[in-house]
Amino acid sequence: MGKSDLSILVVGAGSVGGITAALLKKAGHNVEVAVRTDEYAAYIRDKGIEVNGVCGNHIIRIPSFSSVHEIREKKDIILLTTKASEMISTAKDYEHLLNGHGCFVSLQNGMCEDELVSVMGQARVIGCVTGWGATMESHGKLIMTSNGDFVIGYPGRKPDHLLHLVADTLSAVVPVKVTENISGHKYSKLIINSCITSPGAICGLYLGKMLSSRKMRRIFIEIIREAVAVSEKMHIKVGIFAGKIDFPEFVRKNDIISDFRRHLIIRAIGFKYRRLKSSSLQSLERGQQTEVDYLNGYIVKQAALFGVDVPVNEEIVRLIHEIEAGKRQISPTGFDEPLFSRFN
Repeated sequence: MGKSDLSILVVGAGSVGGITAALLKKAGHNVEVAVRTDEYAAYIRDKGIEVNGVCGNHIIRIPSFSSVHEIREKKDIILLTTKASEMISTAKDYEHLLNGHGCFVSLQNGMCEDELVSVMGQARVIGCVTGWGATMESHGKLIMTSNGDFVIGYPGRKPDHLLHLVADTLSAVVPVKVTENISGHKYSKLIINSCITSPGAICGLYLGKMLSSRKMRRIFIEIIREAVAVSEKMHIKVGIFAGKIDFPEFVRKNDIISDFRRHLIIRAIGFKYRRLKSSSLQSLERGQQTEVDYLNGYIVKQAALFGVDVPVNEEIVRLIHEIEAGKRQISPTGFDEPLFSRFN
C-alpha cells in the first residue's frame, strides 16, 4: 500500500481539522470530512474550505457529510480533531468505518491517548502532536497562523510500516516526525497549553499583553514547575517543545541568572505570538466548555495519585470551572485571588 492509496476521514473541520483536510485533498489524497451540520457539510462540498496564511491561499472542495451513516467507504485513517471531551464518543461512533488495519489518529490537546487505547485497543491508536498554529475566521474560512510540524507515534509500542505511511501522508500538510516517545511529546504540548491557553481563558488577554506582566510570567513558570514534578513521578520523559524548550531543564536552576533567562524567553514568546488568543477563551466566548480538565486538570489528577502538591494548577482549574458555570467573569482580576499573591 502506498500513501496515495490510504482512505482518510477527518472528523471535525475546525481550524486544525479543516486545514489538514484541505491540504491533504490538495495533494491528491483520498479524503472525506465529517462535520456536525448539514449546512456546513454542503458548504465544504459546494464552495470548499478556504485556507489562508503561511501555507498560501487555497480553496479546496472536499466530500463532506454530517452523519456517520452517510459514509460508505471503509477508512485506513480516521483523524479525530474534535475537542478532547468528545473524543471517546466520536471514536465509538466511527469505529465501524475503520478497515481491519486502520487506526484513529488523535489530534487532541492533552493526554488523551491512554483513554482512547482503553476503549479502542492499542493497535487502533496513533497519537499526534500538532506543532503549528491555526485559527477559524468563520466556518469554512481558516488561517494557518504559524509553521511547525506533526509529531506522531504509537502509545506503548514501536513505529512500524503503517506509522511511517501515515507520516508520509500527513507530510502534505507540514513536516512530520515519528517518535517512540509520543507520551513525552504530548505531555510537553500539554505543559505549554496549560501555561498559555488556560491562563488566557481566565484573564481574557492576548498572549503578548498577558506575558508582559511579570506576575503572569512567574505563574507561567510555576505551572511548568508543578507539571515537571508530576512528570518525574509518572516517569515520563518530557519531549523538547518545538525542538527548543526542555521544560525540566527550564525550571531546574533557581539562581538569579537562570530566572532572568526564563523571563527573557517567556517575554520573547509573548512578543512573537502577541496576537495569539487562547483557544479556551474562544470556547468560553462561544458559550462552550474548555478542555481544562485535559490540560491543567490532568496535571492535578495525576498529582493526586502521586502525592504531589500542585496548588497553582488546582486554582486555575477551579477558576475556569467557575467561569464555565457562569459564577465568575473573564477578567485579569482572576489572578488577584489570594493564592497568586506570592507572585506579585
